[in-house]
Amino acid sequence: MLVIETEPMSTLVNGNSSHSPIQAAANIDCTAVKTTFSLEEIQQLLPHRYPFALVDRIIDYVPGKRAVGLKNVTFNEPHFQGHFPGRPIMPGVLIVEAMAQVGGIVLTQMPGVDGLCMFAGIDKVRFRRPVVPGDQLVMMVELLSVKRNRFGKMQARAEVDGLLVSEGELMFSVVD
Repeated sequence: MLVIETEPMSTLVNGNSSHSPIQAAANIDCTAVKTTFSLEEIQQLLPHRYPFALVDRIIDYVPGKRAVGLKNVTFNEPHFQGHFPGRPIMPGVLIVEAMAQVGGIVLTQMPGVDGLCMFAGIDKVRFRRPVVPGDQLVMMVELLSVKRNRFGKMQARAEVDGLLVSEGELMFSVVD
């Protein structure tokens, strides 16, 4: 991954860069910020495991600001046996939990935030349409505020095929 250097342009023009001339000419920063996370990397960051690991991949991550995660919804998930027989629908609480796990990725990567990120509250959550097996749930979570590296508030949104499924505010508390 290539990232534009953060050195001032005058440093590059005057040749006072600590990088080689090839790196300076190409504007390559060897310490690129990670913007995606695989399932294995998510499992290193979050404690959730089957059947409550609800994020398959992070496809866009901006440190300290936001993340976009994917959940591939399959008929093999245990909640579909009883919710509902003959008409499987992903429970709303699991959609909210999936959004919260994407938010957990944002919080766990922030400097000074150490501990387990847990729900402290949910506000203004609405469900607009059902999520069914075969859907790909796309969850966008944006950090609104952090207090004392112990409490966080996020705006979350979930979509399927570009259509709004759920949205709301999620509050977190970091516990030791």
